[in-house]
Amino acid sequence: MRLTVFSRILIIALILGLIYYLIQKYQPQILEKAGHKTELPTSSGEGTSSNDNTSGAGSGQSSAAKEADNRPVFSYTAPVPVNGKLRGVVELGAAGFNSFIINMDEQKHWKLEKSEFGSSLVHENMATDDDIRNGLKNYIRQMIDFGVSGKDIHFVVSSGAKNEPSVVKITKNLKSLGYFVNEVTAAQEGTYGLKCVMPQVLESESFMVDIGSGNTKISSSNNGKIAAFETHGSKYFQKSTPDQQVYNDVRTTVAQVPQGNRKYCFIIGGIPFELAKQVREGKERYTVLKAPSEYTANGEKQRAGLNIYKAVYDETGCKTFIFDWDANFTIGFLLDLR
Repeated sequence: MRLTVFSRILIIALILGLIYYLIQKYQPQILEKAGHKTELPTSSGEGTSSNDNTSGAGSGQSSAAKEADNRPVFSYTAPVPVNGKLRGVVELGAAGFNSFIINMDEQKHWKLEKSEFGSSLVHENMATDDDIRNGLKNYIRQMIDFGVSGKDIHFVVSSGAKNEPSVVKITKNLKSLGYFVNEVTAAQEGTYGLKCVMPQVLESESFMVDIGSGNTKISSSNNGKIAAFETHGSKYFQKSTPDQQVYNDVRTTVAQVPQGNRKYCFIIGGIPFELAKQVREGKERYTVLKAPSEYTANGEKQRAGLNIYKAVYDETGCKTFIFDWDANFTIGFLLDLR
């Protein structure tokens, strides 16, 4: 049977339509096999977690902002605690309290549930011991109301604050309420900071830096053994210590970090917080900092902190400095408890 001209045109149109449909449907797979990557939108929220692996840490999904300022990409999702328990810790400082409530399981996987910074009890018309005790009771009650057992609330005094008159007064009243106040050394802060911020799968190729006002803690882990060191803090300028001396001292201290641990640096503290704030994307938990030379200091303390950051950056050759928005050395204290 011979086809009419119209029939031939109709068949050709159907074939062309089918080819167009197949190209539209399978083009992404064809391009991917040919070496092209299809970019997918990604969320930057904190709540999603997965198994304890890097999912290509250091080489995960990119973003326009990170590409624009040449920051390395760090892709990691912290593991979710399973059948965890709420625990609370309060850091006692001269100006107030920082408190953290975490959900932690038997494998030491943890998730931050609540945090509060700068809560003051001494400087809010609480001059007498009775005022302080009543304020502490209310503070503790808030944590208990959140679901933390009274015996799972811990108090920690950092190495730089334990001799402050206000902290001494608070410590005395906490003891009268039956709470033990844990005083930690700078070396312990470095150890706790590493335990909190360091993903276990990256311990062998990473180190930790905590830039505080009074001191900077640096630590790394080698075959499970943690080495922690202390050097100048970001308020060294108040002592008229020369920038060059601090730069040299910090380089000497951080030089003790093994070469194999210098691929990633997990960095926390007040100055890194200010730097991360400038480049954070959404509510991401991990923010990669820019190189120190790409920041402009705002004030003497930030200038001093950048000098410390630059010394670490120059000495180690590390290019990926990761700020963890949920981390604090006191959480590492909780993780260290039996």
